[in-house]
Amino acid sequence: MLCPGVGLAEAEPPLDAIWVMDLDGPVGPATSDYLVRGLERARDAEARLAVIRMNTPGGLDGAMRDIIEAILASPVPVASYVAPQGARAASAGTYILYASHIAAMAPATNLGAATPVPLGAPSPPAGGEDTEGDESQASEGGAMNRKLVNDAAAYIRGLATLRGRNAEWAELAVRDAESLSAEDALAENVIDLVAQNLQDLLAQSEGRTVTVSGGERVLALTGAPLFEAAPDWRTEFLSIITNPSLVLILGMIGFYGIILEFYNPGSLVPGTVGVICLLLAGYALQLLPVNYAGLALLVLGIALMVAEAVSPSFGILGAGGLAAFMFGGIILFDTEVEAFRVGWPLLAAVGVTGAGFIIVTVSIAMRMRHQVVTTGVEQMIGSHAVALDGRQVRAGGEIWEAQCGDPLNAGDRVVVRAIDGLKLIVEKE
Repeated sequence: MLCPGVGLAEAEPPLDAIWVMDLDGPVGPATSDYLVRGLERARDAEARLAVIRMNTPGGLDGAMRDIIEAILASPVPVASYVAPQGARAASAGTYILYASHIAAMAPATNLGAATPVPLGAPSPPAGGEDTEGDESQASEGGAMNRKLVNDAAAYIRGLATLRGRNAEWAELAVRDAESLSAEDALAENVIDLVAQNLQDLLAQSEGRTVTVSGGERVLALTGAPLFEAAPDWRTEFLSIITNPSLVLILGMIGFYGIILEFYNPGSLVPGTVGVICLLLAGYALQLLPVNYAGLALLVLGIALMVAEAVSPSFGILGAGGLAAFMFGGIILFDTEVEAFRVGWPLLAAVGVTGAGFIIVTVSIAMRMRHQVVTTGVEQMIGSHAVALDGRQVRAGGEIWEAQCGDPLNAGDRVVVRAIDGLKLIVEKE
């Protein structure tokens, strides 16, 4: 019996069921939250088995470790199943497979390539250019790489030992980025079984003894209903809000909204929208691997572009701000996972928009330099007035004392040539 797919918080799941959850795409904060909460709900519902149907290119180390910790602490047996055919469990997916009580793959799938690759790792110097600085940089980068690789190798070897799987190949997957097909993984004792589909997986798992948190457990799956635990609104919200491109856009809207509120106090809408966007961006940033140098460059870039608008420097501040913003966007997220980095199309669009903003600002500033003053008493110079008598004229709706080289008569039209304190210097038209 198959229970319809519902969100984790949308319906009360049946007791004593087989839970099925999907990890489809990069491993990130949203998938981690979904699977961790799903395993907790499966425990509360006394599930017989939790199946993680997986197709992932890898993902963030922190999110992967959260999932693995939940699997290791789960009293409900967890089966990770790489499916459908053509799917993969690369990088973080390999670690999750090793941590699971049952590791299974569909035919024509693969796993492996679990080497951690830090963003911005220095490349070895080119031949013939072995300077002392290059050697120092390569040495530092090599030391950092060794630390990451050794840590990851020890981690996956520990998982392999815990589950009685091939620890030597697990270390090769980390150190040499080795990969295996489903059939080879079964032959190498990397996985427990190859299953054509979910029903085949359950049939082959029937009667297996697994060690879960709390002791051993014999799988009795026959007759248990299947419960599809679909992502709920919270997972969908997290998957949207942790999109790096959206985080960048929210941050820009937030800053500009607050600036507009300062320009127009009391308008409320720009300030309210700006604060909300900044809070959402801040929430997403604390879930993602942020490079704080990149974040500082982003803030500096926005500040310089705002300064260009407030006190035009004929493009100097604006160009510097745009360059800082672009460099900050490139290095903002410290990860090699493409799905969690700001896309080049967005950075290009921001660059073009920022350049247009700077050009418009500089053009307005240049035009303002050549405009006649239109405020204060100076604006009256060159304007017309009407004489009321020999000593007074009406100019701009006001009555002024006037001095003229020719005698004035009531009704004479005059032109204001200068201002001497509270007296207009005029001459007849």
